[in-house]
Amino acid sequence: MPRIRYASILRIFVILGLLCVWLQIMLSATTGILDKDGEELMNSNETSEQVLALVPPELHKYLTVHPKNITANATERYAGRNVSDIRRAIRRYNDAQTVYNEDIFGPVQNDTIIIAIQVHTRLTYLRHLIVSLAQARDIDKTLLIFSHDYYDEEINSLVRSIDFTKVMQIFYPYSVQTHTNEFPGMDPNDCPRNAKMEQAIKMKCNNALHPDLHGHYREAKYTQTKHHWWWKANRIFNQLQPTATHTGMVVFLEEDHYVAEDFIHMLGLLRATADKNCPNCEILCLGTYLKTYQYHSNSDKRRKQLNLSYIQQVRAVNEERRKRQQESQWNFQVYPNLYSNTQKVEITPWHSSMHNMGMVFNRTVWNSIMELQEQFCAYDDYNWDYSLLHLSQNRPKREKFKVILCKGPRVFHIGECGVHHKKSNCNASTVISKVQKLLKNAKPYMFPARVTATITAGGAKHNKKLTKGNGGWGDIRDQELCTNMTKIGRQPRRYTYYA
Repeated sequence: MPRIRYASILRIFVILGLLCVWLQIMLSATTGILDKDGEELMNSNETSEQVLALVPPELHKYLTVHPKNITANATERYAGRNVSDIRRAIRRYNDAQTVYNEDIFGPVQNDTIIIAIQVHTRLTYLRHLIVSLAQARDIDKTLLIFSHDYYDEEINSLVRSIDFTKVMQIFYPYSVQTHTNEFPGMDPNDCPRNAKMEQAIKMKCNNALHPDLHGHYREAKYTQTKHHWWWKANRIFNQLQPTATHTGMVVFLEEDHYVAEDFIHMLGLLRATADKNCPNCEILCLGTYLKTYQYHSNSDKRRKQLNLSYIQQVRAVNEERRKRQQESQWNFQVYPNLYSNTQKVEITPWHSSMHNMGMVFNRTVWNSIMELQEQFCAYDDYNWDYSLLHLSQNRPKREKFKVILCKGPRVFHIGECGVHHKKSNCNASTVISKVQKLLKNAKPYMFPARVTATITAGGAKHNKKLTKGNGGWGDIRDQELCTNMTKIGRQPRRYTYYA
């Protein structure tokens, strides 16, 4: 009898052990899906009826998911065409420099507003960004340049279906996707991120002598963002034929941004105000990262205030990813001081983490950045905006960049998942719906006739000098690739297509 009882207990433990192993495998698989920058789970979400109700019916086409993709599993977006085919396609499109819809909306002029959108794989967010752009007044006078670091036919089809303005696509040619087992992707002989230098030297892995300032080795998916931003800016200002003589404003957006319908109108007011009140303001900004937005239906400040708070991602000391965006908990009342007939703008020192969303500058500013290109590429920080902040604080014989920004933002961050966010429930509809409602309530205050400017010296964060970067950029190969991107000159259009 005791033997039978012992055998039964043993079987129970074996079964429990196997169950634990199975659960660990399933958890690892789920984590693997989310590690694709967290966006694939989000891409499978359907647009909610609540969101669709606030989108004009004629724009629903941009939110339509093809039936073949509705049930697609999370890994399918990373399969498909082989790398050689993708590289050929990228080279073909980059050579052609096609401006779509130019026959309808006319050629690119020197003062055309260019809206440069950095795109990865977050298709759901991109759809809603396009819908918001389609509703903006005077959008038909702009040029949208979509800059991709991932080649995907569904994303391409969506972008080329845009019919409300001129459109161009450029493809970052040094992506992780097209360099799966070699630099700038992850080479099999690359040093493990957390390897100690002594260990790396014994392993004889790549760049063993050059970890970052925190003692870590490169991670390709993080370095790609800075590379892509730098390549995109160089491409627009220095290489493309359609923008060769462009002297107007370039608005920098990302795939998980959402714009208000009067953002172009506000851009004009910001420019006019800067010309009058701040000739040395080099950067304009349409979005802000306020810790609290106070939108009130009247000016009684004694009323209970409903706050829009951004819960900032923790930037772990010397190791983890810096806070990049802030999660949203919105309310939907309108605060007259932010959205009213006469609205406030602020002139202040530019700071990377506060003024990087909806950032705007022209060729003159770009040329001043190019004067310090070596500093940008050598600075040990994998973030493009912190690298710009480093330049701003170290410009010889020049003061730091100044920015003029909207106190009532016209560009919003809707991303719940991405390179810097790992949420288990990446439901885009929740945040998008809240942004839509906020803008609906603010609609009577859109398109103000004028703005009033206040000049601030900035807080401690604005004026604190960077002593060192966030790391992730110690690899000599990253620095050399970054530098080499600036050496490519203006490229002619090539219309010869090849296989």
